Amino acid sequence: MRILIVSDAWYPQLNGVVRALSTIRDKLIEMGNEVEVIGPTGFKSVPCPTYPEIRLAITGPGRVGRMIQASDPDAIHIATEGPLGWCARHWLKRRNIPFTTSFHTMFPLYLNIRFGLPENWTFAGLRLFHNAATATMYSTETLRALLAKQGFKSLVQWVRGVDTELFRPVAPVDLKQPGPILMYVGRMAVEKNLEQFLSLQIAGTKIMVGEGPQRAALERRYPEAIFLGAKYADELVAHYAAADVLVFPSKTDTLGLVMLEAVACGIPVAALPVPGPNDVIGDSGAGVLDHDLGNAIEKAIGIDPQHCRAHALKHSWDRSAMEFFNNLVPIKVAELQGETA
Repeated sequence: MRILIVSDAWYPQLNGVVRALSTIRDKLIEMGNEVEVIGPTGFKSVPCPTYPEIRLAITGPGRVGRMIQASDPDAIHIATEGPLGWCARHWLKRRNIPFTTSFHTMFPLYLNIRFGLPENWTFAGLRLFHNAATATMYSTETLRALLAKQGFKSLVQWVRGVDTELFRPVAPVDLKQPGPILMYVGRMAVEKNLEQFLSLQIAGTKIMVGEGPQRAALERRYPEAIFLGAKYADELVAHYAAADVLVFPSKTDTLGLVMLEAVACGIPVAALPVPGPNDVIGDSGAGVLDHDLGNAIEKAIGIDPQHCRAHALKHSWDRSAMEFFNNLVPIKVAELQGETA
């Protein structure tokens, strides 16, 4: 099958959405499919406000439509609600061409935290976008229930996975810091709720791995924490292995792949009992969820690494790719004919 993915989040960006989509692309190709991605590369673009790592393409439905026709796909998936996603949605909807979408980011809460925008306003726009699709993919049961309550239709499951061959127990990097090592991995931005973690009066060393617009301000405000910047691949794995606990304070993530990566390395998770952690960790015993984040950290330290690893092994990218593939809606070649708009 020739599969086309339209995504405003794509390389050279590096975030959870890009990692999930690129892994799915690779797995779909391994299954014998052809996969093409329409991303921001090749378009004039501007930085996304408050998230400059993401480049927003400057284009219109006509150009995106011509690219869709040139791809000649058997199925189309729109992954993001940015300019490329809206252009593709407009062009396809006008021609009654079926497509699927996926819900990755809790923009309503994100925009409420940053700008005070009422969540119901953002949900209205997202509902308009996704309800034009034949099916919208969700990652967790908590997210499904939330989207259904907000009026999203035709919801289908697409569970994310973790690369348990890359993320595995290894020799830790020597951080040369007193333990216990309390580690955060991810983007440093206000919606990640990092100050709830960094302001804790708790024994150990707080290690911050990642980049983001809030990093400089957080370094100034919390000089006792160690900021190491972004780490990738084997270097990231060795840093996970150096932690006694992964601290995940976010209230806005719909999933949180770093939690799966950490437990795959045998590292327990401390998080808040909110969507994302509720589904990834829940009552698995691979971490502790508590509204008192300090209490969660103290209780999570010492959880058996083998138990954490066993939990991660239940989350296969092969299964995830098969779910994604089965959710796709085949289109007829004739549906792609006609003039672009």
